[in-house]
Amino acid sequence: MPILAKLKEFLDANGAAYEIRSHLQAFTAQEVAAAEHVPGREMAKVVIVRAGQEFLMAVLPAPQRVDLGQLGAAAGKLDLHLATEAEFAGLFPQCAAGAMPPFGNLYGFPVWVEEALTRDKDISFNAGTHEQTVRMAYAD
Repeated sequence: MPILAKLKEFLDANGAAYEIRSHLQAFTAQEVAAAEHVPGREMAKVVIVRAGQEFLMAVLPAPQRVDLGQLGAAAGKLDLHLATEAEFAGLFPQCAAGAMPPFGNLYGFPVWVEEALTRDKDISFNAGTHEQTVRMAYAD
């Protein structure tokens, strides 16, 4: 099942209200935010982090960078590093590289969300491609 269908199934099953949006191809979270005409702080980007053989999904606003020290302390992991695309490419076969939605539960990964994303009512995130996003209330 393509990831968008799986994501919609999950959101529908949990009663979440959302909108699927299409835009011109964009690769970075900031480019996607611009294409969607949303503030970068409302564009949730996914960064895959590795601790030994374990992968974690960090979700943060488009303009921010992962603070590995802060994340490591929160996750109880001392040996965190940014995973390379080569390291995680096979873990998301239904997604374009770098376009994973921020739902680690769909992949069996723990998710760590930057608190700044909770400050706005709505968020947007990639829907598995470089041409589609999901827009929804953060609370959902």
